Amino acid sequence: AATRQDMTYWLQELQQKRWEYCNNLDAAKRDSRTSPTPSDFSKGLVAKDNPGSILSQNASAERARNILAVETSPTDLVGEQAASQPAPVQPSAINFSLKQWSTEIKNSMSSLRKGNNENRKSVFYTTEEWELLDPTPKDLEDSMALEEKRKHLAEGSKGLTSSAFPFDFGRIPHKTRRPLKDMIGSSKNRNSNDSSPTEWCSGNGNKLVSELQLKYQSQQEELEKLKKDLLSQKELVRLLQQTVRSSQYDKYFASRLCEGVPKEKLELLHQKDEQILGLNNQLEKLNLEKDSLQQEVKNLKCKVGELNEQLGMLMETIQAKDEVIMKLSRQLSECEDNTSSQGGAVNTSMATCTNKELQELDRLKDNLQGYKTQNKFLNKEILELSALRRNAEAREREWQAKYTSLEAKLCQIESKYLILLQEMKTPVCSEEQSPAREVITQLLEDALKVETSEQPEQAFFKPHLVSEYDIYGFQTVPEDDDEEKLVAKSRALDLRSLSLSENREISTGVKWENYLASTMNREMMRSVELKNLIRSGIPHEHRSKMWKWCVNLHVKKFKDSTVPGYFQTLLQNALEKQNPASKQIELDLLRTLPNNKHYSSPTSEGIQKLRNVLLAFSWRNPDIGYCQGLNRLVAIALLYLEQEDAFWCLVTIVEVFMPRDYYTKTLLGSQVDQRVFKDLMSEKLPRLHAHFEQYKVDYTLITFNWFLVVFVDSVVSDILFKIWDSFLYEGPKVIFRFALALFKYKEEEILKLQDSMSIFKYLRYFTRTILDARKLTGIAFGDLNPFPLRQIRNRRTYHLEKVRLELTELEAIREDFLRERDTCVEKRDLISDDEEDS
Repeated sequence: AATRQDMTYWLQELQQKRWEYCNNLDAAKRDSRTSPTPSDFSKGLVAKDNPGSILSQNASAERARNILAVETSPTDLVGEQAASQPAPVQPSAINFSLKQWSTEIKNSMSSLRKGNNENRKSVFYTTEEWELLDPTPKDLEDSMALEEKRKHLAEGSKGLTSSAFPFDFGRIPHKTRRPLKDMIGSSKNRNSNDSSPTEWCSGNGNKLVSELQLKYQSQQEELEKLKKDLLSQKELVRLLQQTVRSSQYDKYFASRLCEGVPKEKLELLHQKDEQILGLNNQLEKLNLEKDSLQQEVKNLKCKVGELNEQLGMLMETIQAKDEVIMKLSRQLSECEDNTSSQGGAVNTSMATCTNKELQELDRLKDNLQGYKTQNKFLNKEILELSALRRNAEAREREWQAKYTSLEAKLCQIESKYLILLQEMKTPVCSEEQSPAREVITQLLEDALKVETSEQPEQAFFKPHLVSEYDIYGFQTVPEDDDEEKLVAKSRALDLRSLSLSENREISTGVKWENYLASTMNREMMRSVELKNLIRSGIPHEHRSKMWKWCVNLHVKKFKDSTVPGYFQTLLQNALEKQNPASKQIELDLLRTLPNNKHYSSPTSEGIQKLRNVLLAFSWRNPDIGYCQGLNRLVAIALLYLEQEDAFWCLVTIVEVFMPRDYYTKTLLGSQVDQRVFKDLMSEKLPRLHAHFEQYKVDYTLITFNWFLVVFVDSVVSDILFKIWDSFLYEGPKVIFRFALALFKYKEEEILKLQDSMSIFKYLRYFTRTILDARKLTGIAFGDLNPFPLRQIRNRRTYHLEKVRLELTELEAIREDFLRERDTCVEKRDLISDDEEDS
């Protein structure tokens, strides 16, 4: 800070920011791991579920702060405004004299002519300490010559009003011009309160003036050149017109008057015509000379007026100089009178002492005012720190009480389990119900008890309650089966425990905030840093923005070739015209994600959006139309994207990521991927592959749905959306990675199973038991490396040919069978049950 006032202003602003920050911190949720930042990009179905933070403040402390507030405003620019200003240039003392004026004019004119762009400031000191020098005749001649040159330059620039030197007398209008002594008087009045120099112009102004004048001069030269060309063209046209008129005239006389006219008369006529033309030419030249002379007279009159103005200014300058000389002479005479008197020295010393005492008194008053302000500021600081300390103590007492109550509840549960273990150790064999059964029943009832408003203490004793739906809208606990409900509740508590134990979640959120802040003013690009961030998982508040960016990255070539409103046009066509896929779409809407609140009923918000996207896609791609599985892909996309973005997300998956015929009736591409996955299993997990081969377990019956709908309804929601984060950025290779990682995660448990039925039964539900997303991601992107995409493409090509060959053979066998049935009499009588019913 340059001054104490600016320093106080900075301190009060910092104090206010700290108070706001601490109040926001107190009002934030106690169990939140990170401070939620509002996002402008959450546009899907789950966006409205984001809770907002509610601020609360200490009213009494706020009133006291207002009473003790020290309102200080900065004396100069501070903060961002000060940072955006150019570096100040220290002014140098310039004596106010005609000699310095001429020197300044010379510098300004040279900078204008040469295009000098130096940052230069001309400053006047308007204090009493002026040095008035009588100019020599040579200096006067130089100044007059410079004034003439400046006038010519002003005429050439056609009234350009900017100048590098502020006292441009020739450009001041006569009506607005003030006498020089008035200027001097006003400068003295201004400097009686402020003795700092007044800056008249800046270097940036000089630079702008120079550039504008150079540009204007070049345009003037070009204009003069064009005028000359225009005059020459006009002269040429005039000569041609005269030639045409003379030729027509000759032709007329030759045709009409030649007959019977003597030759001497014709020659006389020709001579007269030539004389007329010559006189016309002379008349035009005289008119041009007259116009030029009139213009010259006007210019001379303007010069005379300017010279009169200059003469008036010089007279005013001389008059002001005379007045200053007379004033200095009076001061000199007064000083001589004072020195001649004997008591002059005593009076001077007394005046000096009085001035010193007054200065000392002013300094003491300033110090007193400063100490008062400092005392007030420190009192406010003490008050704020006390309030913050009380808030911290209150939070500590609250946490201590919560900890004590939880510890008490834990002791109660431990005692119940000890009783249960004791009873199980020495069971009572009787027909009557044993105490152990009562304890087990009670424990089950406590575990399945639904928290209600009638039991507020339950919310206090259970800090991590299991809500009915997770943040994505999926149902966490089923409503019907009590046993399944207990398992789901245990799984939800395990997920909560994992999320609480992962301290690196905060650092991941900070990394995302830093990355998005670094790309605020530039477009995001593919990079290794971004890929690693996406593999670690996109935060909930940024997922809408990143998914939309990933989709646009892959379908940019499609969107560029479409007209505006393409999605709405497709949707309108699908709604107005009959579509073969519409019936099947309607049947599958409520069967898409029945365990998600956004699609659970016909009136849910997501059902209509899902219908619109599927109908629009069926109209865009009639070859596929609608395939079971597309509804689930769109439903997941709609949780974070709007309808049109979800439509382009489906286009990305079907037409960009997946091979051709992946979602057609034959599902040819899906069959090929299952064979490629078998090859990767034998290479990456040979023990598990051999175990499946030994017991003849076809695990592709389970993995087929993984590939078709990208793990929807196969894994828990937290893992599902992290898989989709990487899938939308990297493509279908991610599906192979995570499919192998799921088997790798549970490899040892599967190897312990020794019969095909138990293995197949375990494969149907084992993915729902995998809860650690960080461990699964580490296996997928770490343990399974290297994982080249070229290998997957080559194997897809190889297996595609094999599957096509097999389909061709099956089609040939079918045709042979039909041909043989039609030709053979015995087989012709064999008809199927369907044909018999028809």
